[in-house]
Amino acid sequence: MKLVSRFEAASRSTAELHGLFKEAFNAFAAASRGSKDRRIALSSLENIEAELASRMPDY
Repeated sequence: MKLVSRFEAASRSTAELHGLFKEAFNAFAAASRGSKDRRIALSSLENIEAELASRMPDY
């Protein structure tokens, strides 16, 4: 999986981000513990999650 940067995440729609999150989650689950692929997937998950959180309304 290619790293989804925070910049790339910001340019995607919310629906696309949910799809990317699922893809990154599956890549994380399938990767070997401690592998580069797993670290990239985890970083992508964090970037996508941060972007989704920034779009949530404040109460």
